[in-house]
Amino acid sequence: MIVYRLSKGRFAKDLSGRGAELAGGRWNSKGVAMLYTSESIALCTVEVAVHMPLGIVPLDYHLVRINIPDDITIKELTEEELPPDWKSFPHPNATQDIGDQFAFDSEHLVLKVPSSAVQGTFNYLINPRHKDFNLISVTSTELFEFDKRLFVKP
Repeated sequence: MIVYRLSKGRFAKDLSGRGAELAGGRWNSKGVAMLYTSESIALCTVEVAVHMPLGIVPLDYHLVRINIPDDITIKELTEEELPPDWKSFPHPNATQDIGDQFAFDSEHLVLKVPSSAVQGTFNYLINPRHKDFNLISVTSTELFEFDKRLFVKP
């Protein structure tokens, strides 16, 4: 399966999860490495856009295609399994606890979670500390240009 990630150019081939480890995110606390990917290029675009201040068009981003081998077992969380406020902004600590537990348990390499930004779509969280992480590979990277209409008022 191919998943997608948008990343600043200098980090395009970095799959360490270090950025999420330093900043934390919806599905991980600071100090817990996590690689965030999406099921589509469109979802990646929205996931970046929701974190950008209005008027700032992201520059020097690369689209990264990442291969997850088909024989990898993916743990999936449905909305019904999540706390009622799971998609609130700012994100609740409960979702970080879920992601942290996934990373620490290290039973699965990949966790499929619903996107809080686009209903009915999914992100794939990859645990860089899992024993099978070396099976994940970048298949391609290319410069990605965001449509300015997503970031600038007309």
